[in-house]
Amino acid sequence: MELKDLQKELEKAAGRVDDAFSFLHIEDKRAELARLDEQTAAPDFWNDPAAAQTVSKQAANVRATIEDFERAQGLLDDARTALELADDDEAFAEEAAAAASELTPLLDQLEIQSWFSGEFDEGDAILTVNPGQGGLEAQDWTEMLYQMYVHYAEDKGWKVTVLDLVPGEGIGLDKATIQIEGRYAYGMLRSEIGIHRLVRISPTDAKKRRQTTFASVEVLPVISDDIEVDLNPADVRVDVYRSSGPGGQCVNTTDSAVRLTHEPTGIVVTCQNEKSQLQNKEAAFRVLRAKLYELEERKRQEELDELRGERMDNSFGSQIRNYVLFPYQLVKDLRSGVETGNVDAVLGGALEPFVIGYHTWRAAQ
Repeated sequence: MELKDLQKELEKAAGRVDDAFSFLHIEDKRAELARLDEQTAAPDFWNDPAAAQTVSKQAANVRATIEDFERAQGLLDDARTALELADDDEAFAEEAAAAASELTPLLDQLEIQSWFSGEFDEGDAILTVNPGQGGLEAQDWTEMLYQMYVHYAEDKGWKVTVLDLVPGEGIGLDKATIQIEGRYAYGMLRSEIGIHRLVRISPTDAKKRRQTTFASVEVLPVISDDIEVDLNPADVRVDVYRSSGPGGQCVNTTDSAVRLTHEPTGIVVTCQNEKSQLQNKEAAFRVLRAKLYELEERKRQEELDELRGERMDNSFGSQIRNYVLFPYQLVKDLRSGVETGNVDAVLGGALEPFVIGYHTWRAAQ
């Protein structure tokens, strides 16, 4: 790259760094971090472990944002300094170009973070895959999607905890629920809510006919204990039963699985992959709290839209993405238009273009 082109690129990058300082509210975040660090330094901070973990996680997220911005600022300064010295020594031009190439994706990432301003966007997620129409084929598709999301989360360095895996009848899964812990996990994975359609030659069909099948994906935020949710334990029926999944040690020999039924709404939550009944009960209540919170939010949104005279965009339950394995190979998102012929890579967890593509499309609406 010529020096004049590199100069233009750095001028553009400098404007993006200034914008990031504003839209990330860096000064506010520095003040917030000082306040959180003061809390964590208090002698009685760990007297309430649950609250302490929430504050510690919040502080870590704020600190990471500040560090990312300061790293971008440092790369810009390094590139500018190297460019000034490049007239006398061409080696500095290479240093400037290297810093600029590292700066661009970092600024992209900072801009992506600015999209996630919702209350829970920065936090963890509970993702559930359920089979739709298609019988055995839908159960197999459910397991394929489950594996895809596990690989995607692990590739991003997020922690995956299996809450509930219900084996299908002979093949695949009848349900999969996982908790994904990572920065912006919920905000990012909101792109996956809806119906996913698979077209392929079914391995379960002896006549090798083309089959179309569906699975639904639900993504909920993990709700911390300090968020008020209308959940009265007296309204919840708790049933225990023997786990049907592989589980851990002793899972299949004791009644460790838990089913919660919230009688006012009819919501049913199961959890069977923890090693003890108590752990399964805690995990199931965590999912139930998230479902009830989401239900309350949906009702509030419907009431607001009714008052405004607006029709809701019912993205939940609508078909969002096609995965075609036959007669050609193509994965296409029906909202953003992002597509690729590398189906194997997508099913192996290479979802980032689709996730980013959805949020780019959403931000433009």
